[in-house]
This record gives sequence, C-alpha cells and structure tokens, in this order.
Amino acid sequence: MKTTQAAVVGCGAIHTLHVEAIQSSPASQLRAIVDIDPVKGQALAERYGCDYYADYREMLSDSEIEVVHVCTPHAAHKAIIIAALAAGKHVFTEKPVALNPGEVKEIKHTLANTAARLGVCYQNRLNPSSQKIKTLLENHRYGKVLSIKAMLTWSRSHDYYTHSPWRGNWASEGGSLLINQAIHTLDLMQWFAGGVTSLKGVVESSFLGAATEAEDTAIANMELANGARGIFYATNCNTTDSALLLEIHCEKGLLQLHHNDLWFISGEDKELLISDEAPNAAQKCYWGNSHQQAINNFYHSINNADNHNYVDIHQAEISLRMVEAIYRSSITRNWTDI
Repeated sequence: MKTTQAAVVGCGAIHTLHVEAIQSSPASQLRAIVDIDPVKGQALAERYGCDYYADYREMLSDSEIEVVHVCTPHAAHKAIIIAALAAGKHVFTEKPVALNPGEVKEIKHTLANTAARLGVCYQNRLNPSSQKIKTLLENHRYGKVLSIKAMLTWSRSHDYYTHSPWRGNWASEGGSLLINQAIHTLDLMQWFAGGVTSLKGVVESSFLGAATEAEDTAIANMELANGARGIFYATNCNTTDSALLLEIHCEKGLLQLHHNDLWFISGEDKELLISDEAPNAAQKCYWGNSHQQAINNFYHSINNADNHNYVDIHQAEISLRMVEAIYRSSITRNWTDI
C-alpha cells in the first residue's frame, strides 16, 4: 500500500483532528508540522515523531511531502494554499477556503494550472444524519420541500476573542460568527436544497460588541434553488453551546434534527430515523465526528483519479458567497443574488 506523506500547517486546536486522522490511517504518514511558535512546534514535532518547520515555504521544498493540511487562522489560507498548489502539493484546508470570493478567484487560477487537488473540510456533510437527509430529499421520500429552518445558538466569551486576537476581525478572520461558526450550517442548508439563489439578511453586534469588530448575531431569509424558503438564525451570544436545530418542512411532514437525533414528524406521529454519534471527550461538541472520514475521503480521491468524493473549491465557494451576501444585504437592506 502506498503511504502518502503529509504536513500540517498551523497547530491550533483543530490541528489535532488532522494529525489523528493522518496517523490512524495506514495509507498516510505525518512527515512535518509547521507553526510560527518554535517552542510549541518543536514540542509537538517530538510528540508526533516528525519534522518541524517555522516557515511553510521551507516545508514545501520537501519533495516527499504530497499533501498539505491548512489549519491556520483564516487570513493565511490563501497564501499557503496557492504556494502549496504551485509546488505541486495536494491541499486539504479547514474552512473557509479563503476570506472572500475575490481570494477564491485567485486560488482557482492557480488550481487550474496544476494537477494537484484542493479539498475543503465541511465535515458535517458526512454526519450520518446529514447523509440520511440528503438521500431522503434526493429520493423525494416526503414530497416537495417547502422550507428549511436552521437555528444555531452557541456561546463565545470575551476571552475567546482576546486570547486569539485574529478572531472577530475583518482583516484576519473575514468577519466573525458567519464565516467561522455558522458557515457549516449555511453550507448544509444550501447543500440539502441544491443551492441558493438569493437572500436577505441582517448582522448585529450586541453582547460581544466590545470583543469583536464584526457580528455576533445574524438572521437571513433565503430563496433556495429547490423553490423552498430558507430561514436562518445564528448567534454566539448564548450562555451555552446548544445543539443545532434544523427543520425541513416537506409536503408529508417534518424532518427535525436536534441533539444528534433525526426525526420524522407527521401529525402526532414521531419516528426516529437515525442518530449521530456524540463527539468524544477530545472533541468540541460542535465539530461533529466526521473529520476522520472527510480526510480519508480526500486521500482516497487523490490516489484514485476518477474519484472526487470531497468538497472542492466550487462547492466550498457557495457558503462563502452566502456569508458575503448576508454582510452586503445587511448594509443595503435589499435582497442579494448569490
């Protein structure tokens, strides 16, 4: 079996899921990590038994490395992705793929001139409940979809932003709540509906106004590609991380995802369709359990030319455009096309 050599750039909280996925597969091996903090980086390299680099550009000169995982703050994504692709490396990046659609255009230009692949981590598409919903809707099991409603009420403290100053800033994060926490939910809504055509939204800064220059709360109504309405609400101002509430109203009843359980509700009848496995103690509840599968799928795809079982830049761009459209609509107070 061919063993693919990998490097992970950025050693914040999310990087551990990437390292675990690489190390747990016989098809991949962690060759290097990259972090600008030499003390932290050296210590982690010793723990993982791999090389350490302070500069990702130096790492890219290693011809043995085939895949680069990007786990840095958002503002660094574009430069690292473009450099890695130009060096002939495949790239698997955390969301968002870039700060805005303009940066996506630059990445696409580089991608078009290389044989390397770029995958984006929208792992929640792979949750058992998400897969079940997608299949049911594609098979029209419950008739026409009338609306999709999503409510995300999580908790972020002032310390969350002050301890990581890149968070909540337009220049370094590209926004706040929408582009970081809520982008997964926006992606699921449009994925279930086959896309989104237009939306009207509002962003506000309230309880976290002193900690972030961007939004802590957002609402949006959407015209979805399947003709359904989209109703979206998200906030980081809750006092706890509540489970995502997702409801899909169909002609024959209601699909409801809450607390990792997917139900079908019709009148007084309520049927449990599937349950997601709760995240283990090493993972945050809102990450889900599907990083491993998303990474495995990408590695399988790069080793099988006809396989494209991963979220590419064209799919990843949709939710980023939704984020940008909500920001724009909040200013103009008008419907915005996607």
